[in-house]
Amino acid sequence: MSGKFVVGYDGSESSQRALEFAVDRSQAQGGTIVLAHVLEWSPYSFLTPNELEERHKRREEELHRAETAIMTTVVKDLRDKGVTVETVIKYGNIPELLAKIAKDCGAIQIVIGRSGHSNLGARVFGSVAGALVQSAPVPCTIVP
Repeated sequence: MSGKFVVGYDGSESSQRALEFAVDRSQAQGGTIVLAHVLEWSPYSFLTPNELEERHKRREEELHRAETAIMTTVVKDLRDKGVTVETVIKYGNIPELLAKIAKDCGAIQIVIGRSGHSNLGARVFGSVAGALVQSAPVPCTIVP
């Protein structure tokens, strides 16, 4: 069985472990990795037009930095190892977008790394993993 594995990737150690897990699974099944990086972004409707323009410029700069600083090297390494990989970089709510990316690309699984927040931190600030497993259209694996 082949398919696409969406990996939430931010360059952290936990996301690297998630990527390694997904690569092992995809290679065993003849699948593809969809490396997804989501930059958290909250829209503010009360900004002036000038502030919105500046914010849009910063957003474009951040997307470019994410591509060059986070994705380029890991994608090259994966391709050098013979892994078929696609990339997606988006702005927005992380769990919502990972679920949407998985649905849009026809993924069979989403893989993310555990961030390591304490139980209290997860309760106060929310949990990407918790929100993702509630909304994902496919099975999710959370790699410790």
